Amino acid sequence: MVREFKLPDIGEGVHEGEVVKWFVAPGAPIRENDPMVEVMTDKVTVQIPSPFTGKVLELRAKEGEVVKVGSVLLVLAEEGEPETARPAAPPSSAPEPPRTEPGALTSAAGIVAAPSVRRLAKELGVDLRAVRGSGPGRRIVEADVRATKGSTPSAGPTMAPPSIAPTAASGSEQRIPIHGLRRRIHDRMAKSKGTAAHFTYVEEVDMTQLVHLRDRLKEVAEQKGIKLTFIPFVIKAVLASLRAFPTLNASVDDDRGELVVKGARNIGIATATAEGLTVTVVHDAEAKNLWELAREVDRLATAAREKSLSLHDVQGSTFTITSLGKEGGILATPIINWPEVAILGIHRIEKRPVVRNDQVAIREMMYVSCSFDHRVIDGHVGAAFVQAVKDYLEHPATIFVGSE
Repeated sequence: MVREFKLPDIGEGVHEGEVVKWFVAPGAPIRENDPMVEVMTDKVTVQIPSPFTGKVLELRAKEGEVVKVGSVLLVLAEEGEPETARPAAPPSSAPEPPRTEPGALTSAAGIVAAPSVRRLAKELGVDLRAVRGSGPGRRIVEADVRATKGSTPSAGPTMAPPSIAPTAASGSEQRIPIHGLRRRIHDRMAKSKGTAAHFTYVEEVDMTQLVHLRDRLKEVAEQKGIKLTFIPFVIKAVLASLRAFPTLNASVDDDRGELVVKGARNIGIATATAEGLTVTVVHDAEAKNLWELAREVDRLATAAREKSLSLHDVQGSTFTITSLGKEGGILATPIINWPEVAILGIHRIEKRPVVRNDQVAIREMMYVSCSFDHRVIDGHVGAAFVQAVKDYLEHPATIFVGSE
């Protein structure tokens, strides 16, 4: 039997996905549960397996193309069935972007653009039919819309930036397509900076006691098969501070003009991968003890690097922590994980001379930087929150009082 395989409903709130990578080609055999395609949504990247053993007849989407849930991704022939009844592509399937000569305008039916790009075009008053996409498959990206908005009107077609080529265009110049996880980061960071009114508060934290505590607990953690980093302690400090400042455990509903204070405290952890930054989520963090937090943080980091995250692993964060570990540097100003209202950046711990009781002492010091959405979070509230986190980190025994 010849079957059309459609993009499934990957999760609540997911309406489309970008085809990142095909693992199959037309004419190739495929076995049940073999990976067919890697698809990225606004929430997660997933590999979709084959539902049965058979043969690939046709691919209906290109790498880099955004397709709607329910659109046909590929056509398969089940093992033992004839291949003659191959169905034609239905009108509702994702159409191939029209091929046009350089400088020609794209028809409305062939427009390929993410929802965030369409919103930007509407805000700037740009007709997407007059924009020539520079992304893969002629996909229209934000830079195309802004370039069109900033161009000077003329009697001829609207000038657009040159198409992106994956290889060097001339000399030492190279043009690399922005798609997959890099595209998601591109769009979300632009959305955050263009929406939230960022301000950053910085404080210096004496981590000496916490460094000693973690060193004492590392042996116990190893006996339990746990990798103990500083992140679980920071999560504990953040959770304790959020109880005193609940409006920071929130998101902004810009459409309704509301601050949505969350009941659950789900902590996002920005995790570096080869493809880019991914925010994984420790759900119900307050219900977990230190060892459980350490196990979950390690599991999520491993899953992110191995591209095995589930939708649940990246959904529902209410407050985010970001760290570059040993490469954390002295200081950075993190960008809010929109639509959240705050993000905490932790940095490198290093020995520095400081004054204690009018004496110079060598202490384990670290800067923390917390960015807030100034539209809904006042400066004194943000500062008080950071001071609370600082106090918990400097006196780590207090982190566990009443929290276990």
